[in-house]
Amino acid sequence: MFYRSNSDGNGGETTWCFSQVKGTLEDDVTEADLISCVEFNHDGELLATGDKGGRVVIFQRDPASKQCVPKKGEYNVYSTFQSHEPEFDYLKSLEIEEKINKIRWLKQKNQAHFLLSTNDKTIKLWKVSERDKRVTGYNTREEGGRPRDPARVTQLRVPTVRPADLMVEASPRRIFANAHTYHINSISLNSDQETYLSADDLRINLWHLEITDQSFNIVDIKPANMEELTEVITAAEFHPTECNLFVYSSSKGTIRLCDMRAAALCDRHAKLFEEPEDPQARSFFSEIISSISDVKLSNSGRYMMSRDYLGLKVWDFRMETKPVETYPVHEYLRSKLCSLYENDCIFDKFECCWSGDDHRLMTGSYNGFFRIFERSGGGGRRNELTLEASREAAARPRQPLRARRVATTAKRKKDEISVDCLDFIKKILHTAWHPHESIIAVAATNNLFIFQDKY
Repeated sequence: MFYRSNSDGNGGETTWCFSQVKGTLEDDVTEADLISCVEFNHDGELLATGDKGGRVVIFQRDPASKQCVPKKGEYNVYSTFQSHEPEFDYLKSLEIEEKINKIRWLKQKNQAHFLLSTNDKTIKLWKVSERDKRVTGYNTREEGGRPRDPARVTQLRVPTVRPADLMVEASPRRIFANAHTYHINSISLNSDQETYLSADDLRINLWHLEITDQSFNIVDIKPANMEELTEVITAAEFHPTECNLFVYSSSKGTIRLCDMRAAALCDRHAKLFEEPEDPQARSFFSEIISSISDVKLSNSGRYMMSRDYLGLKVWDFRMETKPVETYPVHEYLRSKLCSLYENDCIFDKFECCWSGDDHRLMTGSYNGFFRIFERSGGGGRRNELTLEASREAAARPRQPLRARRVATTAKRKKDEISVDCLDFIKKILHTAWHPHESIIAVAATNNLFIFQDKY
């Protein structure tokens, strides 16, 4: 199988170009405006973001951008609504942030769209629908909605439906609460589109979309004595086609595959994916950097990808002993782990995503950089690319992006940036890939950058 190169190999131009940026490119950014999750829906027509202020913003693909040749990846604001509000747990004297941790779209079954959003404690099912007609000619109330005096009703009228300005309404249809003691880090819809799972540090619950007051605990790793706690759950996801299978990752760098047909409580995993540690490479930071921050199953369902602090690993479901592919994301930071520990950056939770055809992988880094890896598909040469979500990119619309390189030695080539000059405040934690096209969305602080491949 042939895979094209994304770079000229010398940090030159690529076939990726800037398409759009959403949000203000200002230096004064409030904490509430920081984007905390990004998610395309199943056909890529809608793109949702959640932020630390509890807001969900939905963008819709511009119809004109799909008609032009070549197609453009341009999106317009479709709907904005407040999904979660700050709360206070009086029993535990604990503030519950409104920050949106995850958004997951349901497959569209009618004209309306449905999505799940969650903060640390509460999951909500939202219905997003359009209304471009209004009913007039009521008998029992005025046009403004006020009840009409029955004495004034002298004749019966047949209500009529008239065209009206388009309105997009977001309404909460279900609220799933009070099922997690610890902070929710993952939600994942099952392939049956009827159930979903939610995971916190120690437990995974199974919900039915129609039942809000009851969930089933399917994984519980909480020890009888919390002093014996050695690992926590970091991410969980259902298999894309097999409704009985799901995986969850842990802070010890392991991934467990569970089969719900085996038992109601999946205390025993069906498979354990773990790479043996090299004793010579062990250090004080080994456990921290081996913790898996995200796990994503491929669209085909055969592979899964895990992201730890320094790299990506691709696992084959048929081989548990080691990953079939390993991609260093920012190996040059290994010598900086001490300072990264001191400024808490070593605890950053980077996410990852697959392209629609499973041939490419994407994840974020620091300095506004994000990495795209093209899989070799058979042991051949693999192409990798570092791009930057920046104001400079936004100033050159439709122009090919420059591939970025980080210099790890004192001698620095042209267009390279020294590892000592990286900005660790500008971190790319959240990315998303269009399910069918080469369009990607990258969250950089309060801005959403959209790029596309011109090839």
